[in-house]
Parts: sequence; C-alpha cells; structure tokens
Amino acid sequence: MFQLSTIIVTLLTAASVHGVNTSGVALALQNTSTTSGVAKEMTLVSAMELDTPASDKASETELKVRAYFSDIPVLIEVARCESQFRQTDKKGYILRGTITSDDLGVMQINEYYHGDSAKRLNLDITSFNGNMEYARHLYEKYGAEPWNASSKCWKKPTPGILANKKA
Repeated sequence: MFQLSTIIVTLLTAASVHGVNTSGVALALQNTSTTSGVAKEMTLVSAMELDTPASDKASETELKVRAYFSDIPVLIEVARCESQFRQTDKKGYILRGTITSDDLGVMQINEYYHGDSAKRLNLDITSFNGNMEYARHLYEKYGAEPWNASSKCWKKPTPGILANKKA
C-alpha cells in the first residue's frame, strides 16, 4: 500500500525534475480506492492556482498522469506520445486525435470502439479521471496493445522513465 508521504515526495520530486513551480500551490491527494495494495484512483487537487501560468497547468496534468500510472510506466509514455500529457485543447475542449477524431483525452481513448464499454463501467472517457481509469482498465485487459499505433514513439526509452517498463 502506498504511504501518503511517499506519494507526496514522489509528486514533489517529479514537479522539481520537470521544472514545475509548486510555490503557492497546495497539493492534496485523494486515494479513493485500492486494489491489491496499489492506489487505483488518485486525484491531485491543486488549490490557489490563480497565478499559475498555462504551461504549469499542462505540467500539472503530466504530474497527475505520472502519479496515477506510477505502477504502469508504459502508460506514462503512452500519454506523452498520444497527447503530450494534455486532456484538453487550447480552447478548453476535450483533446481529439489528429488522425482519428474519435480518440479522446490524455490517453486518446477511441470513443467509437470503447465508448459503450466505458459507459457500462460508469466511466466518462471525456473526463480526465474517467479517461485515465478506462486506460487502466484497457491495460489490465489487453496490455499496451490498444495503443500499438503509437508504439514507435512510446517504445523508445526516455531516460529514467522506463526502467521498469511493462510492455
């Protein structure tokens, strides 16, 4: 089971490594459920971010992805390749794929193929949390195969990221 202090240290370390200014930002973690001692759903809540530049908000999304998939490093790389850690576009709309507009959000979940399945699981793949949770579901069922189209990108090791890659 993750210790809250370990999670906070991991997030703050990731923030400093990626150049995120955490001053004036209160971090709170909400571990809503666990499976086999692994945090299944974690939400990084940022408060007091009125003066946070947009680039820092993009970095916050990356930190959330890294925290949620800390046990599945390959999905961190998938998010980097598929969406550059973005859930929304510059106008604030759900990020859609450039090749296939049915691919949605940070994990680029295909709405055509997975929309009904996600609904049966009561997951909204247009929301950040729903997109991430459904990606975990897909990975647990099929491994990284649903993202094979971008595998040339995410199979390339990024220094320090894929030391324990599961793919």
